[in-house]
Amino acid sequence: MPPFVYRITKYDPAHRDERGHYTGSEDTVSNHGPVEEAYLAAVTSFAEAAGIDQLEIREPQIAGFARFGLEPAVDGYGLADLFPAGPAGFHDGALVPIAVGLELVRAMLRDNGAWCRLESGEAFAVHVGWDQYLYIGSNKPCETALARTRALGLFPERMAVSPYDFTPDDAAYVQRPADADFWARLHWTVSAHRAVFLEEVFAGNASRWHRLTRETIETVRSQLAPRARLAVWPDLLTDVGRALAALPDEGLVQFVWGDESGQIASTVVDETQFEAVASQHAGARAVGVLSMYAGADLPLFTAVLPDSDGVLRARWQTEPTPSDRDWAFLKTLRRGQVVTGTVTTIASFGVTFVDIGGFTAMINIPELSWRPVDHPSDVVSIGQEVKAEVLDVDMIRERVPLSLRAVEEDPWPQLARRIGEVVIGPVTKIVPFGVFVRIEDRGDGFQGLVHSSDLDESSKDLVKVGDTLTVKIIDVDLTRLRVALSQVQARTSTA
Repeated sequence: MPPFVYRITKYDPAHRDERGHYTGSEDTVSNHGPVEEAYLAAVTSFAEAAGIDQLEIREPQIAGFARFGLEPAVDGYGLADLFPAGPAGFHDGALVPIAVGLELVRAMLRDNGAWCRLESGEAFAVHVGWDQYLYIGSNKPCETALARTRALGLFPERMAVSPYDFTPDDAAYVQRPADADFWARLHWTVSAHRAVFLEEVFAGNASRWHRLTRETIETVRSQLAPRARLAVWPDLLTDVGRALAALPDEGLVQFVWGDESGQIASTVVDETQFEAVASQHAGARAVGVLSMYAGADLPLFTAVLPDSDGVLRARWQTEPTPSDRDWAFLKTLRRGQVVTGTVTTIASFGVTFVDIGGFTAMINIPELSWRPVDHPSDVVSIGQEVKAEVLDVDMIRERVPLSLRAVEEDPWPQLARRIGEVVIGPVTKIVPFGVFVRIEDRGDGFQGLVHSSDLDESSKDLVKVGDTLTVKIIDVDLTRLRVALSQVQARTSTA
């Protein structure tokens, strides 16, 4: 809010308590007449004094399933004829001339169902509060506007701040912008699931639903309202009979349905309306039911649309899903970063899963050790704390592969210095093209291949696993991490 903030009301300060609440007998509903016009004239005077000719709509709201206003709701929420594109034009960041701004103030004074903050950067702001309390902020004292407001019969008072200033629900929450990572993940999710649903919330409780396939993603994306909140859901629409049977005994649910033309709509209802809704939509092409209670049904992930320049200016906050929390954590990781985690699972297929700050990363067998590993349990155990290096951060699939061996000293260069050395070791494996021999006296010792052409003629058809062979290290490939051995050259060296 700009520095000069004034509360402007039709209530005499003598008739208000210490918190500013009106205690008199005057009607707190808009009079639709001279007093209402006085409010609008006051806004006009302050805007002229501040040199403002247009206003930006911030955090627009449209009344949802419940209203607590003193006046009945009106068709169109008081927005009729103000936005040629319909309610979707009433979006965060929309610029409107002062004349339209005044009509929005009128709609809010009358509690018609639409509400928003009207701002002009740090220079000017208008907030309409409960019971006809108006808050105007300006970067100028606006003495002439104050005098004009008093002459209109209203009561302006200097305030430190407006109680309707934007305050985030959770200052520590990190929004997920609908950036390139978001759209890439959405494409991947649609490909994996064949179809998903995108819920577009553009003004408080006002939303539109879109069924996305690989062919429709970009078309839908081009039609989204600016700064909309987005929620990606799995394919909600199922067999109609099953969906209707899934209605709870009581509570609020969001009812989503699709008609024969493919259009999707939704409404929020409670148990008093279940029977009517079920009857009305029994013939729908498909139906879905979502609980409105926190944590009951969560989307796959959420996001907020940035502006066309890529900057996220919308201040919407969405309740983070597990995927959103993972995404925020992934944003803190970088390739090559060393992290500490706890081994949580060793899968039957050999992958080790590690908890790193609440996110589950993975270590494939080759990254557990520089040395040969038959099974992860040879190296790690469940509950063990480990340090590992981040090999990659896949924002699309939300995967983080780790390497345990990357934080350990690489023994291969030292092994390469042993080229030419003759060693004795057991045969560990026989393959069609040769045999493998362990060249270190330890369970996880390095092994090398003795190619068939490098086996002594007397050993070719008789050697078996467990036999001891004398071999020479003839090559160490540091790129492919392979050791070449020769029994023939070992005999020549010792002859």
